[in-house]
Amino acid sequence: MSISFTLTLIITVLMAALAMAFYTLVERKVLGYAQTRKGPNKVGLMGLPQPFADALKLFTKELSVPQMANKAPFMVAPMMSLFLALALWPLYPSMTPTFYFTFGTLFFLMISSLNVYTTLGAGWSSNSKYALLGALRGVAQTISYEISMVLILLTPLIMLMTTSLSDMATNRFLLPAFIIPPLLFMWFATILAETNRTPFDFAEGESELVSGFNTEYSSGTFALIFMAEYLNILFMSLITSFFFLPLNGKSFLMIWPALMMLKATFLAFLFIWVRATMPRMRYDRLMALTWKSFLPASLAILLPITTIASIFIQ
Repeated sequence: MSISFTLTLIITVLMAALAMAFYTLVERKVLGYAQTRKGPNKVGLMGLPQPFADALKLFTKELSVPQMANKAPFMVAPMMSLFLALALWPLYPSMTPTFYFTFGTLFFLMISSLNVYTTLGAGWSSNSKYALLGALRGVAQTISYEISMVLILLTPLIMLMTTSLSDMATNRFLLPAFIIPPLLFMWFATILAETNRTPFDFAEGESELVSGFNTEYSSGTFALIFMAEYLNILFMSLITSFFFLPLNGKSFLMIWPALMMLKATFLAFLFIWVRATMPRMRYDRLMALTWKSFLPASLAILLPITTIASIFIQ
C-alpha cells in the first residue's frame, strides 16, 4: 500500500467524520426551527462547537453493559457498523484520484448488504425483547428494500455504461429526462428505508419499542451507531447525485466539485426535511410499498431500457 494511498484514505475518513459531525448540528438546527424553537445554541457561537461537546460527553460517560447481554457481539456490533460506514468513503470520486476502483457500485451494494448483520447482532446480543423486535423489523425492512434498490440502480448503470463512481462523476452520458423523476422518487424512498430514517424508522420505533435495536446501548457504543447512521446518509446523498443527477464533468471541470457538493448537500437536507414533516408509516404499508409498488415499477422501467440499450450496443 503506497504512502499516497494511505494518506488519501486517512484524509477521506477524517473529512467524512467531520462532515457527519456538522450534519448532526444542521439536523438539530433545522428540526428546531421547523418546530418553532432555536435548537442547540448554548455551546460557543450559535452552538457551532455542539458536535464536539456531544462527542466529548458520549465518549467520556460510563459504558454500561446489560448483565444478561452477550457481551462480545454486543460490543463488536457498533464497531462493525461504523467500520462498514467508513469503508464506503474510499469510493468517493475525485478529478485526480490516487487509485481507480472499477467495480465501485458492486462494492457499495456488498457493503450495504452487510449492514443487516450489524443491526441483527446489536438487537440479538442485547438480550432485550424491545431490541430484538427492532432488529427483526430492521432486517426484514432492509432485505426487502435492497431488492428494489438493486433493480432501480440497474437502470442508470445500464445508461451510464459503467460501475465505477469515478467514471460516473465525469460521465459523457445523460439519463433520459422522462425516467429520472419516477426513478429518483423510488430511489429516495428506498434509501430512506435502507438508512432507517423517518418515515421508515421502524428499527428505532420509540413509540412502540422504546428505542428499538439500540435500546440497551449507551455512551460510546451508542455514539458509534449514531455516527454510522449519519455517515450512511451522507454517502447515500453523494452517490444519488452521481446515479440520477449526473453532469458532464469534462464540461464543468473547474466547478465540478462545487456542483457535486451542492447536489449532495441538497439531498442530505431532504432527509432532514422529510423527518421534520412526515409521520411514521404503518409497518405493513412499508412492506407493501416495496413489494407491490417499487418492485413492479422498477421492473417496468428496467425492461424497456435494457432492450433499448442492447439495440444501441449491437
